[in-house]
Amino acid sequence: MANARPIDPPTDPFASVPTPPPGGGRKPRVGGLPPGVSPDIYGSTGRQDPRPVGPTALPPVAPPPQPWPMAGGQDYEPAPPPPPVFGLQERQSFSEPPPPPPPRRGRLLPAIAIVVAVLVALAYLVPAVIMSDSVLPGTKVDGVDIGGLTVTEAADKLRDELAPKIDQPLKVEVNGRKETIESDEAGVELNVVGTIEQAPSGFPSPIEVWRALTGTTEIEPKVTIESAQLARTVEALAAKYDQKAREGKVAFKGLQPVTVTPREGRVLDQAAAVKLIGEAFLGSHGSVTLPVKTDEPTTKPAEVKAAAATAANALSGPITLTRDGKQAQIPVAGIAANLTFVSDGEGGLEPRFDARQAIAGIESQLIDAAQAPRDATYDVVGDRLKLVHARKGKGVDDKKLAADVAEALKTGGSRTIPVELAVVAPRMTDSELRGMGIKEKVSFSTTEHPCCAARVTNIQLMARTLDGYIVKPGETFSINGVVGERTAAKGYVPAGQIVAGKMEDGVGGGVSQFATTMYNAAYFGGFEDVEHLAHIYWISRYPPGREATVFWPTVDLKWKNDSPYGVLVKTSYTARSITVSLWSTKRYDKVESITSPKRNYVPFTKKEDDSPDCKPQEAHDGFTIDVTRVITKDGAEVKRERKTTTYRMSPQVTCVKPQTDDLE
Repeated sequence: MANARPIDPPTDPFASVPTPPPGGGRKPRVGGLPPGVSPDIYGSTGRQDPRPVGPTALPPVAPPPQPWPMAGGQDYEPAPPPPPVFGLQERQSFSEPPPPPPPRRGRLLPAIAIVVAVLVALAYLVPAVIMSDSVLPGTKVDGVDIGGLTVTEAADKLRDELAPKIDQPLKVEVNGRKETIESDEAGVELNVVGTIEQAPSGFPSPIEVWRALTGTTEIEPKVTIESAQLARTVEALAAKYDQKAREGKVAFKGLQPVTVTPREGRVLDQAAAVKLIGEAFLGSHGSVTLPVKTDEPTTKPAEVKAAAATAANALSGPITLTRDGKQAQIPVAGIAANLTFVSDGEGGLEPRFDARQAIAGIESQLIDAAQAPRDATYDVVGDRLKLVHARKGKGVDDKKLAADVAEALKTGGSRTIPVELAVVAPRMTDSELRGMGIKEKVSFSTTEHPCCAARVTNIQLMARTLDGYIVKPGETFSINGVVGERTAAKGYVPAGQIVAGKMEDGVGGGVSQFATTMYNAAYFGGFEDVEHLAHIYWISRYPPGREATVFWPTVDLKWKNDSPYGVLVKTSYTARSITVSLWSTKRYDKVESITSPKRNYVPFTKKEDDSPDCKPQEAHDGFTIDVTRVITKDGAEVKRERKTTTYRMSPQVTCVKPQTDDLE
């Protein structure tokens, strides 16, 4: 370079510092150090520093570093700390050097442990995550494998494969007889939800994962049994197969006492049966023998024998009732019809008498008609019903009379019993009658007969007795029960009637025609036939297979008012016919009768009778016939009932001395 000049050689930096003049008032620098800096800052080595001291002198050389202690037992004295800088003693320490690295083997072991831990965690977590959304693998319910399935899939599989096993019927034995009980009859059902809730699911624990991978988990199916349904099924079994104890009884067949000896029975132990059946459905489904127990009768043989003696004595004669010079008799047949024997609670039997029923037809002989109570009823005026008001009255105290008669029969006391009167409420009040829904004629029947015979008197008397009678809803009407015995005291007269296959006179003969007429009225009204008996011979004035006879006290006509409405019985008659009408509320569109052809004919025979009491008899062939009642409602058939009647051949009887009395 043009302007360049040579570079001066390096000089001592301290040479540029001027030396203070002598006597200038300042102490001269020592060794060329800045003012205030002691040469001690460099420390003392214990030897003479060969370097010059002065303005050009350099700082003293630092002491050599000391090595760290090494393995092998060599001891080194640590280097002394450096001298304090700028006179600050507390800041003279220096950081320690880092420790030497550990041996290679010590660093490898923790790393291996970490890897193993990670592998173990993965060995658990991976299958656990896979299993978390399903039933634990290896889970079985009564042999059905549901492992690895979702809850929904497991439920479907149990319904398909396990439910049919549980629904298998159970065979039982009751009192030596075999029966089969279906699962629904016992209220048995597989509780699918409850069964699956027992199975391990969700996020499994390590133990559950191990079990799933190496073994199986068996759980029992959960089955529910509806106890009320099972109890009803067992109750039905008991009703079907129980052989209950037979109580000792005394009854009457006609006018003869009949005894029944007590006998123990065998009945199902229902509580134990319920338990056994439930356990069988929950377990093996094998055959089960249900336990039975002895059913002891309450009556004793000796007591039955004593009651039979009382019954025989009861029929030794009529019972006479008296009041204020008036009297009425309960005939022997009336006693037999209304006397029963019931348990006294101590192994014996005591007599019980139905006084109200027994005096039904004779009470008017003891009480003036003006004093008697009157039931509410209806008169028919044209085609309209007119209410006849009820009233209270006086009547025989039937409760006291029943007790008096029973005591007299039991002790053999007097058979003449004075009666007492009591205020008697009507059987039917005005308000009760108005609420029975009686508003229209629902059926009627008319039969014809020859004029003016004795039997017509009896027919018309029965018609008057029953005119206006109300049959309550659900009540069973009985001719013998309402009319009672047909006696001369009531106005009945002797007339021809069939007794044991022969015509003979009897008080009240002919009333079977009224029974036949009422039977047909109830038949076409659609009411339930409870009890009726056809004549043994067919009588031409009656429809074949649709007629009825009555005889006190053993043969009766009974029909039930199975409607929710009351039924009013209305009767009317002429010299040659009798009509029975029933008023209520119509339930059916139509009631029709279908009669089959006659079959199984038996030709009649002829014979002559020259006995003084001979009654001529009309001849008829014997035959069998079917009658079917068909009931229609709202245009559809709702009931069809068939009755089969077989009539005997009726021989033609010719009297040597012809009689004029007509047939019943």
